[in-house]
Amino acid sequence: MPLKMPESMDECIYFTRRADGAGKSMCWVFKEKCPKCGKALMGKPVDNGKVKIRAKEYVCPQCGHREEKVAYEEKLTANITYTCPKCKHAGEIQIPFKRKSVDGVKALVFNCQKCSEKIVITKKMKALKKKGEEDAMDDDE
Repeated sequence: MPLKMPESMDECIYFTRRADGAGKSMCWVFKEKCPKCGKALMGKPVDNGKVKIRAKEYVCPQCGHREEKVAYEEKLTANITYTCPKCKHAGEIQIPFKRKSVDGVKALVFNCQKCSEKIVITKKMKALKKKGEEDAMDDDE
């Protein structure tokens, strides 16, 4: 069964597209309905018409129910469409929305369904650190 694509970014808590050489991936996480009233989608708090970007909690705009960010995000599911950089297999997968540290960067990690290649979706503007890579300055004196 194909994954449901978001119709608007308003229904997503997270959305990204990544291209890594021959491979590419698109990941989105839908907001969940309020567990208390079940009428509205939970979202970050809004103050004076602006969304608090670094909020530590999610709020129901209908009933005001609050939930801690970590507890709320642990219940969510990441939907991913990908093309494996190793075997070029195009697939879809759903995984829990839990980021793991990979080479010093928080990322969603899953394996290709065909060749079991490890595929990593990093947070925005982050690059994996290479083994043995150091931030030492050159000594050209």
